[in-house]
Amino acid sequence: MKLNKNDKTFLPQKSEINKKWWLVDADGIVLGRLATKVADVLRGKNKPLFTPFFDTGDFVVVINADKIKITGRKEEQKKYYRHSGYMGGIKETSYERMMATHPERVVVHAVKGMLPKNKLNKKILTKLKVFAGSEHKHRAQNPQVMAI
Repeated sequence: MKLNKNDKTFLPQKSEINKKWWLVDADGIVLGRLATKVADVLRGKNKPLFTPFFDTGDFVVVINADKIKITGRKEEQKKYYRHSGYMGGIKETSYERMMATHPERVVVHAVKGMLPKNKLNKKILTKLKVFAGSEHKHRAQNPQVMAI
């Protein structure tokens, strides 16, 4: 990290950015609280080298996505929407059905909503790995346990 006296903006070098792997157990954690913490780590806001337009974040592995909690009456009321691109092509899925079929998509959807809506969004989201059960395939990276 070199700073000249004429430099006004700090830009981290790629060699200075160290990417770690974090493991999060979502068992019994509220979905929104989990998503905010995970989004901050994915963006790198927990590091002193954070720059909004650089990918300085870490990798995050979320396990037990099927045991996540949600507050209030959202279990009956929350809906997820997608669109096919054709007229009248909007599809609606309830939270209960989504948890029964694809619980990992619930976590991905919540985290994606908390990331910036720009070109960096897709790159940041590729560093999120979500698994419904307690087994994951990223043991070789030796992820550190992140407390939430």
